[in-house]
This record gives sequence, C-alpha cells and structure tokens, in this order.
Amino acid sequence: MLKNLFRFPFFALYLILLLDNIMAKIIAIANQKGGVGKTTTSINLSSALAILEKKVLLIDADPQANTTSGLGFDSSIKKIGTYELFDKKPDFNKIIYKTSIEKLKLIPSHIDLVAVEIELVNRKKREFILKRSLEEISNNFDFILIDCPPSLGLITLNALTASNSIIIPIQCEYFALEGLGKLLNTIKSIQKLHNANLDIEGLLLTMYDLRLRLSNTVVEEVRKHFGKMVFKTIIQRNVRLGEAPSYGENIIEYDSTSKGAKNYLSLAQEILKKSKNG
Repeated sequence: MLKNLFRFPFFALYLILLLDNIMAKIIAIANQKGGVGKTTTSINLSSALAILEKKVLLIDADPQANTTSGLGFDSSIKKIGTYELFDKKPDFNKIIYKTSIEKLKLIPSHIDLVAVEIELVNRKKREFILKRSLEEISNNFDFILIDCPPSLGLITLNALTASNSIIIPIQCEYFALEGLGKLLNTIKSIQKLHNANLDIEGLLLTMYDLRLRLSNTVVEEVRKHFGKMVFKTIIQRNVRLGEAPSYGENIIEYDSTSKGAKNYLSLAQEILKKSKNG
C-alpha cells in the first residue's frame, strides 16, 4: 500500500516536507545546586549522542562558561553566543560553532551573559524569549541540550520553558537531595504556567563511588522515592572525567576506555531508547 502511494508525486513531496520539519528534542540539564556534575553531563552526553550519529546542538547557558572552555574554546575571549539568543533576531550563522565532533555544534557562553538576568526583567513575555529563538533552528538538529546555570533565575526559567524535558543530576553524597524539592516545585509551576509539555527526562545519579557506603545509601534512597524517574545509568566517580575538560576534550575522545566514557555512552543509549519508545 505504502509503496503504491509513492507513485503520486504530491505524497512523496509531503513526506519529504514532513521529515524536514521534525523538531529537535530539547533537553535542559539543570539543578540549582552546584557541583553535581551538570556541566560534565552537558559536555559528555551531547558528545556521546553526536558520536552515536545524532545531530546535536549544545547551548552553554551558564555565565561561568565551563561548558564552553570544556570543549576547547577560550571563554575569556568575548564571543557572540548564548547572549544573542535573547536578542529579537539572533544570527545563527555567527553564534553556532563547530566542535571536534562532526555532528556536535556549540553555542558558547561568556561572563557577559550575567547581564541577561537584569535585561529581561522588563521584557514582555520574558519567559518565552529562548523558546522563540530556538524555534527557528529546531528542525536542524535531533537534540538540543541546554546547560543551565546553578540557579532558578530567568535564564533557567527560559531554558525550562523552551525544553521538552529536563535532566536533573544528583550527586551521590551527603545533602544529595538538598534543594531537589524546590526544583521539582519550580518544574510544576512551569508546567502549569509556561510549558505544559515539560517532562522530567530523568534524575541522573553522579559521582558514585562503589566503595563508599554513603554512595550506596544515596542510590537506594533516590530509587526508593523516585522509582522509574531515575536513570538506570549511574555516572561513577572517575579521575579521567575530571581531567578531560582541562584538555578541552570530552571524555570519549580523551579516554574511550574509561568508566566515564562507558557511563555517558550508556546514558545516551538510554535516552535514545526512551525517545524512540516515547
């Protein structure tokens, strides 16, 4: 039946247009608590997805610009990038940069992004500015990942309003769940007021050390309270993960045999499977 339909030119054209307009899945990586592996996850998950042949855009929305420098860009040099996404008409030809991985592109950050929080205060529909900007390029990628700042300010609010889902990294250490309730309440508010389609992609356990009783206790508690919301993949504490950004490389390029590389490839495959089934 389907084969016969291709005899009609209009149907073939319709199918091509339909495939051309498939929108990217936009995922925010957020937690207002710092030091939980948010930037490490942004760099290495986006790299893993790109290595698995997906077209990926990574947006560094943190003024600290650690994702930018972690991918080998000098964040001290003023570059046009994420700041311009909050303009009325960003020029994507100028703000999207190539990386060492063919299918991974980056919109870099700079300390000047701090000013956005102040500049947005009096803008109308300020929560939707990033969403409107990304609509223009969404069909050019399979995934758009946003590395959010460690706060629940206007930049994070814009990221969550623009996203289909959120990944919440949780450190396997004491006070792991500190602030998580506040973040979950923020997500509920955004779902109610700005983005009814925002899902929780998953809670990601990071910095796990098998030898420590505390790490195992945190894993048990998080799985007990949140069940299927927690990714099966756990990111283990790994020296190589900490070394890679200082060389401007993702963990897979830096050491493909390391636990960190295997963990993030596993996470990428888990997300791809979920996206396919969902």
